[in-house]
Amino acid sequence: MSTPLFTPTPTAPGSLPLIGHAHRLARTPLPFMASLREHGSVVRIRIGTAPAYVVTDPALTRKVLVTDAADFTKGGKIIDALRVFFGDGLATVADGDVHLRNRRLMQPMFNKAHIATRGDAMIDQVRSMVATWEDGEHRDVFADMNNLTLAAFLVALFGTDLPPHLQEEFTTLMPAIMKGTIRQTILPPWANRLPLPANRAHAARVARLRTLIDQAIDHHTGQLPSSTGAAAQTGCPHAARPTGLFETLLTAPEPLSRQQLQDEAITLLTGAIETTGTTLAWTLYEISQDPHVEQRLRAELASVCQDRPLRYTDVDQLHYARRVLQEAVRKYGPAWMVTRTATRDTRLGGHSIPAGADVVWSPLPSPARPGGLSGTRSFRPGPLDARGDHGGPWLLPRLRRRTPQVHR
Repeated sequence: MSTPLFTPTPTAPGSLPLIGHAHRLARTPLPFMASLREHGSVVRIRIGTAPAYVVTDPALTRKVLVTDAADFTKGGKIIDALRVFFGDGLATVADGDVHLRNRRLMQPMFNKAHIATRGDAMIDQVRSMVATWEDGEHRDVFADMNNLTLAAFLVALFGTDLPPHLQEEFTTLMPAIMKGTIRQTILPPWANRLPLPANRAHAARVARLRTLIDQAIDHHTGQLPSSTGAAAQTGCPHAARPTGLFETLLTAPEPLSRQQLQDEAITLLTGAIETTGTTLAWTLYEISQDPHVEQRLRAELASVCQDRPLRYTDVDQLHYARRVLQEAVRKYGPAWMVTRTATRDTRLGGHSIPAGADVVWSPLPSPARPGGLSGTRSFRPGPLDARGDHGGPWLLPRLRRRTPQVHR
């Protein structure tokens, strides 16, 4: 008997007229995504009236992301929604010459030598904020970690002289904007275009954010240093340029437009909250649940720092702390749904995927894999492998929408 060329693609139950599965993605996203593996290796869902194909099998996921990546380019519902917010920043601009140019422009600014020029300033910023906390008080750790990471990154991006009122408004706006952006990624496009209060408020916040970035750029432009001696001290290969990331964007050989500067700043700022903040919040939660982990971290800090405050040069010696963070990334990763767009008619595991269709991948639906992706619920900061992780690209973890609250 011959094997059929195509396998019928099942549709997930619970779709409603006009909105499809958007209500499931909005109300119970993680249980819904995890349930899809019960229906097959590729499952059709609907976001509004548009179909999307969720890949639940690790081998097929590898085809989408690695083996046949050329057939599944960056795009899809999430990218379209994020582009409204990000514009054409590095995270959302289509692959091509513009993406390559901007990536090459910014990537060197994240090497160790360059980060070292801002490391101590970032640590000082965090230390000054944590010093205001009272011992024993209950705190919303999720909000705290977002505030800390955003404040530290503002220092890295704009320097230590950003006016306080700008920093405060950035900190207030960004969490609300991220919530609105996440909502727009899972609602059908027609719902996002309605003149609803939530949509109008989101648009107003995004417009205000761009105004704030303009003010930060104008302030920073007036503060550009004239000397270039920092490179000689750090060994940074960009010795002839100013040392800050935004200085690099402002002084690029092919200057970026104001719109492009805004887009890239938003992209960078977004990486400082939600993803990083969520991971740190869950890291602290896990530390609070395991006295052994806390004791080892305290012992390592005491051994490395002795009786002095932490410095940036100490970070490379905090091996166990790095393993704890890696384990938190494995268990509580920053993304629960990623989309790609099929560039041509193709097949995945016998399932027909039409050109232009959204292909969705989530870390959640994959079966347990030894030592990785949903392979264990326990928190075990084990040894790192030679690449500095716990087993490579499959260790992309789960995001829980609950936010932990622990006390200092």
